[in-house]
Amino acid sequence: MNVIPLFVAIPLAAAFFIPMVSQKFRWVPDLLGNLTAFALLVMAVSVIGKKDVYIMGGWAPPIGINLVLDGLSVLMLITISLVGFTATLFSIRYMEQYTSKLRYYSLFLLMMGGMNGVALSGDMFNIFVFLEIASVASYALVGFGCEHEELEASFKYLVLGSVASTLILLGVAVIYGSLGSLNMAHVSRLIVEQGMNKALYFSLTLLVMGFSLKAALVPFHAWLPDAHPSAPAPISAMLSGVLIKVLGVYALLRISFNVFGMSPLLANILIWLGTISMVVGGLLALGQWDYKRLLAYSSISQVGYVVLAVGIGGAVVSRGDSMTVAGLAIGGGLFHLINHAAFKSLLFLSSGAIVYSTGTRDLRKMGGLKDRMPLTSGAANIGAFSISGIPPFNGFWSKLVIIIAAVQARYYWLALTAVLISVITLAYYLKLQRHAFFGPASENNRDVREVPLSMCIPMVLLAVLCVGMGLLLLPGPRAEILQPAVDALTMGMKYATVILGR
Repeated sequence: MNVIPLFVAIPLAAAFFIPMVSQKFRWVPDLLGNLTAFALLVMAVSVIGKKDVYIMGGWAPPIGINLVLDGLSVLMLITISLVGFTATLFSIRYMEQYTSKLRYYSLFLLMMGGMNGVALSGDMFNIFVFLEIASVASYALVGFGCEHEELEASFKYLVLGSVASTLILLGVAVIYGSLGSLNMAHVSRLIVEQGMNKALYFSLTLLVMGFSLKAALVPFHAWLPDAHPSAPAPISAMLSGVLIKVLGVYALLRISFNVFGMSPLLANILIWLGTISMVVGGLLALGQWDYKRLLAYSSISQVGYVVLAVGIGGAVVSRGDSMTVAGLAIGGGLFHLINHAAFKSLLFLSSGAIVYSTGTRDLRKMGGLKDRMPLTSGAANIGAFSISGIPPFNGFWSKLVIIIAAVQARYYWLALTAVLISVITLAYYLKLQRHAFFGPASENNRDVREVPLSMCIPMVLLAVLCVGMGLLLLPGPRAEILQPAVDALTMGMKYATVILGR
């Protein structure tokens, strides 16, 4: 049995099934939500190292719709399911303070199914369809608290997300009008045979803008600093850990390398988007006193690292220089993508635990939490060390690879910028640690206690990953997990040959 369509079918089916059976038994949403997320994680691990194309309805591409399993989509499936499972586990107790768990889990699984569909789809229009499923669910989840702040942030996210979706849909329409096809492999083949024209350049511009808005890259980032603080902590972890990467970064990289083909201009656009996001996000995070808003701006900065690294790799590919250097840069970017999913999810879940216990997001009203919440404090500090690039945590290794790749590609100023922003990252996380954990205890926090076990377990799991993910650079794990994803991008327009078989 082919498991590829199950990555979409299972979460979508569970999303509709949960409300049907949860009216009488309050424990059913927790059970089904966590079982579904765990099943997706097991399936994602089971497809490591596999490549396949699933043809829907028996209609072969380019006529029919196909789902593509390659190294890059496998990497995204693992990331989605891992963060999704830790978030659902954390939700068991955390979401009791909200209104309706059955609606929450239903929306959550719709979001996961949509993201899995984006990662697997080999068709431009279906990427848009799955993107909209995930986006609409995330709009509702951001405003799930139904308070003034949540609804305002959700509306802002909805408006800007709709602008992004419109840009993407227009870009897809222009491709179809110009080439008469929406299958990504077939579009890639036609571009190789016919070359780029003005309509395709216009389409590429629309798609880059739309996916950059979904990825919250500067200057398209305005929705994210409001959405993250307002959303429930598990949703913040999903937004930052995987949603902006799948709907934004992954889609941007897939069309850039495998559909339109990397060019010096497109590579420079990615480099500048990444650099500006890295710098602006880091500097804006420095001045934040809202715990979750600080983490939100930090996400913008760290996604900048990913796009910068892949942009450097794309520039090397487009120049026809060393593929070893290109692979190093792209590998560093993808490694930082999955590392960021781990440590930023950990940071958002730990922030949710702190808000759950203290009732505040203001760092100035915290203090002394290392004694009252030792496990949460330890997990948050591991996340902070990881994102700041402190060895031996996972963030150090991916940033080191990115900096080495920038130097080898002769982008010395970008390597220096990456180092300086890492220092700034360390500065604002030291501020967070000082005021939240090590400063004098606030009078309001005298009775604060550690969060329940079901909220501690996912933080421990993510903390262990932050310590151990550096092992992915060892030859064996790298060849199984990272290298196939790098190869999927560096093969460029040969993607069409793999999918179409000729």
